[in-house]
Amino acid sequence: MKIDLFPEYIRNLPAEKRALWDVVGRALCSEPVKQAFIRRLAPGLSKRFGAAFADVGMYPIPILTRDIPGYLITPHTDTRWKGITVQFYLPETDANTDIGTIFHDVLPDGSKPKATQMRFAPNSGYAFAVGTDTWHSADPVHNRVKTRDSILLTYFVDQGMLKVMRNRGKRLGNFLLNEVRHRI
Repeated sequence: MKIDLFPEYIRNLPAEKRALWDVVGRALCSEPVKQAFIRRLAPGLSKRFGAAFADVGMYPIPILTRDIPGYLITPHTDTRWKGITVQFYLPETDANTDIGTIFHDVLPDGSKPKATQMRFAPNSGYAFAVGTDTWHSADPVHNRVKTRDSILLTYFVDQGMLKVMRNRGKRLGNFLLNEVRHRI
């Protein structure tokens, strides 16, 4: 389950929730937050985009997500449409730290063993510059967990007419789907 944290998506929420998520969404889409991630992830962005990495356009999409028991993600790298991936974990307690994102090494034989796993705990998360070496996954959410809530903040590469139109078109398309779901 997910909801994009843009004003047009959250407008149907109750007033108190709408006010909170509006502030969160606007903050996550702000230029200072984007620049902080670009500075912090400079080595990975430079590796992918070269010395002018700071000039590459990045279009933020913040999404409040809720995963339920059984949800999993197999090892993968993010699409090249993405420049930066960020996830903020939102558990109420640290009772289920074992369901965080897993990062993988890639060995010469092509296998991708688990290198490290993030703790799904309050005030935690991760960020990385998307590249061909950023393999990650998530084990199935176990039945001891009611939900695994988080905010995904994805910065899509926003350079060139095709990518700019794709990013705005995706936002519009998701808005229309959200409206249909809300009316049904």
